[in-house]
Amino acid sequence: MPDVPALLAGLSVTDWVIVVVAALLVGFSKTAIGGLAMVAVAMFAFVLPTKDSTGAVLLLLLTGDLVAIWVYRKHVDWRLIARLILPVLVGIGLGAAFLAMVDDLVLKRTIGIILLVLLVAGFWKEKLRPHHPAVGAAYGGLAGFTTMVANAGGPPMNLYLLAAGYDKWRFLGTSAWFFFAVNLTKLPVSIGLGIIRPELAALAAVLVPAVLLGTWVGRMVIKRIDQKLFEGLVTVFVAVTAVYLLFA
Repeated sequence: MPDVPALLAGLSVTDWVIVVVAALLVGFSKTAIGGLAMVAVAMFAFVLPTKDSTGAVLLLLLTGDLVAIWVYRKHVDWRLIARLILPVLVGIGLGAAFLAMVDDLVLKRTIGIILLVLLVAGFWKEKLRPHHPAVGAAYGGLAGFTTMVANAGGPPMNLYLLAAGYDKWRFLGTSAWFFFAVNLTKLPVSIGLGIIRPELAALAAVLVPAVLLGTWVGRMVIKRIDQKLFEGLVTVFVAVTAVYLLFA
């Protein structure tokens, strides 16, 4: 049985500052700008090995998801979510298999390349035909794969919703329910792979108040951001995420 108190006590003051700020960003990303979740993932990776940080962040994401699905419950495109269920499940399965075979460096580089390809494709969204079932299935599969291997499903889904022309409220509501379902599906898989363990669950539990504070701040901020700025910020954070994963 792991010594949970020893793990928490073993974190330095700097480590605690990093993970608390990261937890705030997780909460903020769930009710405002989703791309910030990957900044939180990167910060956790400074303190914990990448696979351990993935498990801890998943638990924090689920906490933020619960707030987001309540706040944006009236702004959901259920038909889109229904269409993406099967490709996402396939992506999660492939991601779990990939996760079991590769090391942290390969994980980062793979996701970074995928995001850059999607980002470039987004500049031709008129030709991309985002409403075509095949295009939606491809994005759904990539979102499932990337969220399983590195909690990085947000960028593919964000680019897809932007290409489909969603306003910020429908964007936030649809992505909130989508990722709540995805993260809930990942939970037993992550436990089975040993990515989530008691000591990481204990760390996540300590950080829940910071996540909740972040969701509140996000709700206040998103009301003051117009649609054009919202779309620009989402695109920028996707690009930053891709570059980080490629060169970190």
